[in-house]
Amino acid sequence: MSTRVSDARWTGVFYLGLAIAGALGFMVVRGQIYVADDPAATLANLVDQASLARLGIAADMTVVVTQALAALWFFKLFRGENSFAAGAITAFGFVNATAILIATAFSATALAVAGTPALAAAGDQAATVQTLYELQGVTWDLGGLFFGLWLIPMGYVVVTSRLMPVVLGWVLMVGGVAYVIGAYLDQLAPEMPTWVGDVLTSGVATVGELWMIGYLLVVGVRRREKARIPSRGAELEVS
Repeated sequence: MSTRVSDARWTGVFYLGLAIAGALGFMVVRGQIYVADDPAATLANLVDQASLARLGIAADMTVVVTQALAALWFFKLFRGENSFAAGAITAFGFVNATAILIATAFSATALAVAGTPALAAAGDQAATVQTLYELQGVTWDLGGLFFGLWLIPMGYVVVTSRLMPVVLGWVLMVGGVAYVIGAYLDQLAPEMPTWVGDVLTSGVATVGELWMIGYLLVVGVRRREKARIPSRGAELEVS
């Protein structure tokens, strides 16, 4: 196995870990704990399901770790094709990982407040817990700006390098733009139907991400072979 293919496989492993941990922590665990517009229910869930809440915090921490590692390995994989785009993937990935780390701090603090009433602001334990979970959700949503942004240079490198299917690159770029638009609409048009935001942030982008993960794990990157031009005796790289 070539070094480049090995790098691609590791990138896929980290990206897969990011996807699984993100789905488990934010979508599954948060859905079991947080109850919109019902602070008392959210507090009761935290108290009754503290172990589940800790699992969610650990999953979010795993998102931070795997996103950082995936960002580094994408740079290692693509820097030879386009160092600027590879650096952009890494930078946007690290900013998004930082946003998730902050969101994790909010949910971890909410769990601490649920177990120690004295930590509650103004003595209102339920309201404090609810506010912290609101902050967690908003931080995840705003961090989506950079999650969308990291897909755009990722797709650009795929299109220009031809190391992977060109269509995959276009899907990633369209998904990245949709993700950014969705993050804006969440704030500018909060009354819009939920499905609109879901389509923008989880539609094309999810297809592109799953395709990218699968390609990295199964294929890696397209191999380059050297072809000689007889008349000049020169070597060219072709896909």
